[in-house]
Amino acid sequence: MLANEARSFRELCQKNGIAVTQQRRVLYGVMKTMHGHPSPEEVYVEVKKKVPSISLATVYKNIHLFVESGVFREVSMHHGSLRVEMNDEVHHHMVCSRCKEISDIGEQELGLLAKKETLPGGFLVERYSVDVIGVCSKCQGK
Repeated sequence: MLANEARSFRELCQKNGIAVTQQRRVLYGVMKTMHGHPSPEEVYVEVKKKVPSISLATVYKNIHLFVESGVFREVSMHHGSLRVEMNDEVHHHMVCSRCKEISDIGEQELGLLAKKETLPGGFLVERYSVDVIGVCSKCQGK
């Protein structure tokens, strides 16, 4: 991690009440470079290349810490396993019901209407997360 990235990571941790550790710094750096919606096991494989002594349990624990503090978001659990969202832009997901691959899709592509901030019963909306369940083009070809 470069000096600016390390400083940004420290500031991010401080803002979110997370203690800075070398393992968290590496984990965060690896996750920021990963595309898509990686599972903890996929993150673990990449982090282990840089920190050979790290355990899968430590990766899980720190991913949960990042999610609970709001650094990353968890993609809906009904995709088969924990998946982590690093994309900060407003978007939704297409989920293949066969292979469980998750792809991003923009709101305009879905044709969504303006969102309300309060729903019936006084439910206060924090964010919208739409999952489009179907079959991806790869699985259709099989």
